[in-house]
Amino acid sequence: MATADKLSAREAKRLQTRERLLGAAIAEFKRAGMAEADVGAIVSAAGVAHGTFFFHFPTKEHVLLELEHREEQRIANEFSRFAQRKNDLEAALHEAVRLVVALERRLGALLFKDFLALHFSQTRPPIEDGRDHALIVKMAEQIEQAKAEGRVADDVNPMNSAVFFLLGLYALLTTTTSWPTRAAMLDDYVARTLRSLQA
Repeated sequence: MATADKLSAREAKRLQTRERLLGAAIAEFKRAGMAEADVGAIVSAAGVAHGTFFFHFPTKEHVLLELEHREEQRIANEFSRFAQRKNDLEAALHEAVRLVVALERRLGALLFKDFLALHFSQTRPPIEDGRDHALIVKMAEQIEQAKAEGRVADDVNPMNSAVFFLLGLYALLTTTTSWPTRAAMLDDYVARTLRSLQA
């Protein structure tokens, strides 16, 4: 039994170290961007040896993959809670916009662009088709439900429409960061998406 307790303590310490490294790496990425981020600064902030970073994250991209997984799950969970309270496609599209804009604020413009660059990188695993991205799946479910209720055209493919909507949203956000008309543009984007889906 003592061995099991010792392993649990070791695993807890490993996870704590990983979390410290992740937090320090995200802070450094926000400051300098992923490409220019200094691993030395990351390990110094985390209080660990240089090699410890690479034990937990083989490359800087692996930090972003971990961050992406966590943020996607966080957003999907928030979106699910919203969808349980409100059954309206327009509100769901606005909520998706709100959640992704909040992600951009949390990450900062520089890290958000790195985050999306990796998200859409050609070097990502080829098995991805959207079904492993929780927000896409949740959006597709909302479109499917509206379709079943006759509020969306019969020929609409919910998964494709969810992908189209989120791709357009990401593109708008990364190209209009400082535009004074951005909020109105996002509202117009939602309105035009709804119009394109209507029965």
